[in-house]
Amino acid sequence: MRGAARQAIKYWILGVLGLQVATAAGIVTYDQYRKQRVPGGFKGFPHLPPVETTLGENEITVYTNGTALYADMLEAIKNAKKSVFLESFIWKGDEVGKAFKEAVIDAAKRGVEVYCVYDSFANLVVNPAFKIFPKIPHLHVLRFPLIRPALFLLRWRLFGRDHRKILVVDGEVGWVGGYNIGQLYATEWRDTQIRIQGPAVWELENTFVEFWNEFRETHHPALPERGARKWDSRIQAVANTPSAILFPIRGTYLDAIKRASQRIWITQAYFIPDREIINALKAAAKRGVDVKILIPERSNHVLADWAAATNFTEFLEAGVEIWLYKHAMVHAKTATIDGRWSTIGTANIDRLSLLGNFEVNVTLHGNSTAEVMEKIFLKDMTTARRLKRKKWVKRPLFYQLIEKIISPLRIWF
Repeated sequence: MRGAARQAIKYWILGVLGLQVATAAGIVTYDQYRKQRVPGGFKGFPHLPPVETTLGENEITVYTNGTALYADMLEAIKNAKKSVFLESFIWKGDEVGKAFKEAVIDAAKRGVEVYCVYDSFANLVVNPAFKIFPKIPHLHVLRFPLIRPALFLLRWRLFGRDHRKILVVDGEVGWVGGYNIGQLYATEWRDTQIRIQGPAVWELENTFVEFWNEFRETHHPALPERGARKWDSRIQAVANTPSAILFPIRGTYLDAIKRASQRIWITQAYFIPDREIINALKAAAKRGVDVKILIPERSNHVLADWAAATNFTEFLEAGVEIWLYKHAMVHAKTATIDGRWSTIGTANIDRLSLLGNFEVNVTLHGNSTAEVMEKIFLKDMTTARRLKRKKWVKRPLFYQLIEKIISPLRIWF
């Protein structure tokens, strides 16, 4: 009898796993079919020109348009005198990617020390020829490895990818945010990036230096680590470092959410929070905080959309508002709380970002920067629709069944 019971349990587990895999495969297949029927992306969506403000001794600019962002980043590289630190999860081989490649090569040729990092896994689809850089003295390129030898020890902290997007020029100006490098992101995706000019640029510079020194190969020069030129607690780069089992970004979100007394406005590309974040947002809504979550109506990862939807009922019943961005893939990873705290960076609110990848977010404590972020959020809401609870509970039973099947897969996002 025990043997028969074990067999029954084994077949039940295999059946459940098979059903989940088949459902996920079916969703992805249908999504690919839909994309072929409706090719291309949206070429126009509401956005603001770069918005400038100040915080302490720092000049802050927030970008929501890739064309303007790339133009300013390339201009900074072309005018670099001492150093360029460039790190990107994805670096496409299209016209935009070529422009950045040419800019860093030209900078190195004129004697600027150039350090570039990109993630090997994220760029598997990029033409291998594009990833070949000339061997010149001042150009140093680090390809974050596809597979690290220690990975075979099956330590979860060794699976993290380099999901960061950073540019620092001459230690005087720095950018961080959701923008990868590529034409698609310039025109068809709605993203957010911040530029910092002033002493707080050290926050991004130091983050890059620490990563470079940890993962550089023997032929790469080490970068000197310097203490902050000035301290300003109102601006801080918070970096997730899975190799050291450090994931502070999640903690900064939880701390800010639990302090909220007025409003929590979050924009996310992939919003699949863990139980503690879910409970913190529900508790905030219960105490009267205006909690709004803005996510894409359709993202570029359809399974992430279904995984996110498994939390909608719980959020809507708790009074948390879900807003669906309609006219582009919104890829921003931002939040602003109570008109005083904001964050912009590379980390999504999902397990992959908060407990898996190398990420970096900048947190800003100040009314002026929060005002900018609120203005951007309100602009985005002009092309979003609110998900109504009455309509959501009436969705087809077939959809509800798929959500139940997909729900256990949330641990992979």
